Amino acid sequence: MSFDRHLAEIAREFPDWTIWRSDAGRWWATRHRPLTDAERKSGCAMTIDADDPAGLRLGLLEQQECMAAAYHEPAPAEPAVETSRPPPPTPPVTGPAAVGVAGTDEDQPGDDAVPDGTATPP
Repeated sequence: MSFDRHLAEIAREFPDWTIWRSDAGRWWATRHRPLTDAERKSGCAMTIDADDPAGLRLGLLEQQECMAAAYHEPAPAEPAVETSRPPPPTPPVTGPAAVGVAGTDEDQPGDDAVPDGTATPP
């Protein structure tokens, strides 16, 4: 297939790119618009090159995948379970939250404790 035919086919297949062949014989493609930050961060390229038309087409297909990845959120990672340390101790309940907690002076409705701190038998 002729150089012009390869160039035309790739250009039709990837209309968002300008396709050309350098004087040195390398095949190039550059985007028609600038990349966004998300696209750059996902590894998308503004310009790519290859040794031959098949290599350039492969590179352009990889760029399509890169663009798709730029706008898809990765699945949330499962939280790491740390087993090397024991969990921190539970702090004691104090203050107003301690009302009705065993060992406090407050007597609550339904509380089985009698004033001397002993429980009433069932």
